[in-house]
Amino acid sequence: MTGKPSSLIINSPYEKPDRYWDQDDNGKLLSIQPGRRPAAYELYDTRTNTRRVEKLARVNAIRERLDAWREAGWPGVTSVTRQLLEHWFDRGEWNSEEKRWIGGPRQYPFYFCQLEAIEALIWWLEAPQDFRQGIFLPGDGGPWERICNKMATGSGKTSVMALIITWQALNALHYPKDSRFSKAVLIVTPGLTVKSRLQVLYPGHDKNVYDEFRLCPNEALRQRLNQAELLIENWHTLMPLKEQDRSVVKKGRESDEAFTRRVLGRLAAHKSNRDQRRSTPRLPQTGGTENQQEGSGGTGHRFGRGDALDRRLGSHP
Repeated sequence: MTGKPSSLIINSPYEKPDRYWDQDDNGKLLSIQPGRRPAAYELYDTRTNTRRVEKLARVNAIRERLDAWREAGWPGVTSVTRQLLEHWFDRGEWNSEEKRWIGGPRQYPFYFCQLEAIEALIWWLEAPQDFRQGIFLPGDGGPWERICNKMATGSGKTSVMALIITWQALNALHYPKDSRFSKAVLIVTPGLTVKSRLQVLYPGHDKNVYDEFRLCPNEALRQRLNQAELLIENWHTLMPLKEQDRSVVKKGRESDEAFTRRVLGRLAAHKSNRDQRRSTPRLPQTGGTENQQEGSGGTGHRFGRGDALDRRLGSHP
């Protein structure tokens, strides 16, 4: 199919994409191609008016492994994780006459991109090794593995953050000795406006997303989720304290211990086991470099004190 399309929307947001628009080398003619668009960067040279596509091999390989794991019925997951996945994928039936979903646990099902995002993190931590064979995520050289969901603006990142918190906290509470899970969650926001909007991630908030989207399959798990310990701070909190030039008392540089207590507050009581290799899922973000898209995780602001926080957050006291 060539020429001007009648609509650019050719897939349902609730289903895995099965076709996509493709362009010719000049970016002028469009045609519908079967399958899912490969993850890639499109680079345009305005000097020659040409377009080059750089495919992201690691992302495409992860998608294939994730599809196979999903089709196999999510082998290797805990009983808690299985309950959550089955509940999150339950969407009822689409009534074409009334133009709405009926019979599901929530008014609108989760988008495919949201479910795939939480699935990818679960797959990396809980899937058997044979489903992850040959997949390597480059790190930053630290003792922890840092993973980042990269999602587009408007794709429902706040909901995915709530899915991650629900998955991690409920598993941590049910399996307190399993170091893959944590009930302590630190969220660092890029600005005060975002921090204000994310208050709905606190389970006790009167408009919390856990109740709005019915993230827990039963009331018992919902009540248990209230035991999650969450802290939402703006990134400026991570800045080291400046010494007062005119102060009579010279306190010196803020120690790692003091920095940790100041930033984490009550979460400072949670210590991680640095003798174990830990995976730390990061909450969704937009933007990033090619390395981030390829799976190395987000970088964001770096202040040289992340190692002090790493020693605290993770497993249970």
